[in-house]
Amino acid sequence: AAPKRKAAAAASAPLPPPASPSPPSSPPPPNKKAKAPATVPPPSPAAMSASAAAKAARIAAQLATLYPGPQPCPLDHANTFQLLVAVMLSAQTTDAAVNRVTPALFTAAPDAAALAALGAAAIEPHIRTLGLAPTKARNLAATAAALVERHGGRVPTDSWAALEALPGVGHKTASVLRAMAGHGDAFPVDTHIHRLAARWGLSDGSAVLRTEADLKAAFRGVRSEWGSLHVRLILFGREHCPARGHDKGACPVCSWAGV
Repeated sequence: AAPKRKAAAAASAPLPPPASPSPPSSPPPPNKKAKAPATVPPPSPAAMSASAAAKAARIAAQLATLYPGPQPCPLDHANTFQLLVAVMLSAQTTDAAVNRVTPALFTAAPDAAALAALGAAAIEPHIRTLGLAPTKARNLAATAAALVERHGGRVPTDSWAALEALPGVGHKTASVLRAMAGHGDAFPVDTHIHRLAARWGLSDGSAVLRTEADLKAAFRGVRSEWGSLHVRLILFGREHCPARGHDKGACPVCSWAGV
């Protein structure tokens, strides 16, 4: 009889309340490492003026005389992938230093798939003589992997957003790649060009993106030459218009265009 009473008591016991439904899972947090493409501001009114365009046209003609013909990028490369790698390595170092290390690196990793497989630890010894080598090695490995995963190993020079979304690729690097690929919307600005634009009164020197916008406006009459023009400006800045020890009166352009 005792077992029957226990069974009856168990049967008459109230059932536990149903479990409340689980709240819907929240979406994953946004990727904090995702980069928004750089926003180039509109040009200043001064850069849009006829006087700025006239000065820029004279400067462009003078530089074309000093450095005639199409001007290749001073970073040694055989294809767009190698150019991307070389430009990424060029941050805070010289083109000559980059050109000394890239031949062995390109032999070890001739394409994006090979560079991704090589990995950051094996990339770093190739570039150890350059500044920021550990960071650059990590960025190169991550960028190579992204090229393989997102673009089939191809460098997406046809898209600003796709270029700037690559790890370690900023607006300047994307601009160089776009310019060298023949796109007419890129005017890369490095430290030399930024300095010259301010010295010649073509921009106020407040920010690199401001300088880019102003130079695009001032040199609008020679847009088809932007790819070679930006290289001519770099060469001129190195050879005739240095940051230190500059003689304005002896400078072929500052002597008449300097402000």
